[in-house]
Amino acid sequence: MSRSSNLEPPKVKPPRPQLKPIHGVPLPEWLADNWAKVEHFQAKPDDVLIVTYPKAGTTWIQQIVDLINCNGDAELSKRGPIDVKIPFLEIFAEGFATGVEMIEKMPSPRFIKTHLPIQLVPKSFWEKDCKMIVLARNSKDNLVSYFHFHRMNYALPEAGTWLQFLQKFVNGQVAWGFWYDHAKGWWEAKNKHRILFLFYEDMKEKPSREILKVAKFLDKVLEEDVIEKVVELSSFAVMKDDPMVNYSTLPSTIFDQTISCFMRKGEVGDWKNHFTVAQHEAFEEDYERKMRDSSIKFRDVL
Repeated sequence: MSRSSNLEPPKVKPPRPQLKPIHGVPLPEWLADNWAKVEHFQAKPDDVLIVTYPKAGTTWIQQIVDLINCNGDAELSKRGPIDVKIPFLEIFAEGFATGVEMIEKMPSPRFIKTHLPIQLVPKSFWEKDCKMIVLARNSKDNLVSYFHFHRMNYALPEAGTWLQFLQKFVNGQVAWGFWYDHAKGWWEAKNKHRILFLFYEDMKEKPSREILKVAKFLDKVLEEDVIEKVVELSSFAVMKDDPMVNYSTLPSTIFDQTISCFMRKGEVGDWKNHFTVAQHEAFEEDYERKMRDSSIKFRDVL
């Protein structure tokens, strides 16, 4: 896969995609138009699916999984960009190999990333009883991070103002649909399938504990010093400066990091810098209404 390190903003901004519904879930048109290729994807029994809502710590958990498989070897982990080592199942971008194409060429065991809500996951993953690692982030920080991601990502619709994006998020009018349905759906499935469900906030609080959970789930036995290496190499500070995970190798016609860095803050509680008091009160009231039927509990501060 060819890469460009040119981060100068494009002179003419690329056109932004629209959203199209697939089984009621709004998806970018480049995905919706290729949906059959995703829907009919054939999983293998030893595939591991890494699941997140967009901007819920996706690259972080990908890096952790890769480092675990590399036994904490920093050089081995730098063998390629994270999106090549752990491809994005539903990506379709002009000039790049599709996620499906990349995965089909990979040797087993294959590690695969997706943002799909549970009802859209290809049936073959269930038929083959694949392991799945789900990472979820509290709604307010997830919303803030997704807003800034839209600002710099030309593969997504325009973000609009903060208030406009807040309303789109609450109404499920963003790519990959309602955060609420995504979180609840995967949470409810965790005891019925081979699913490891993790919380972003728990990982920030004590990464070694959560990394150990991932290693155990993957049947990996790691010494304490290896766990420490994984913690260090998957820290926000290290990842932010690592071109293999910070997406600085992508051209600015896709990710314009002069607008907002892909690795922006990685904090718990940044929502406080964005919500007004009135916005927060309205959001919390709406959240309670939408989530009252679920036992899942998030923390929005540490």
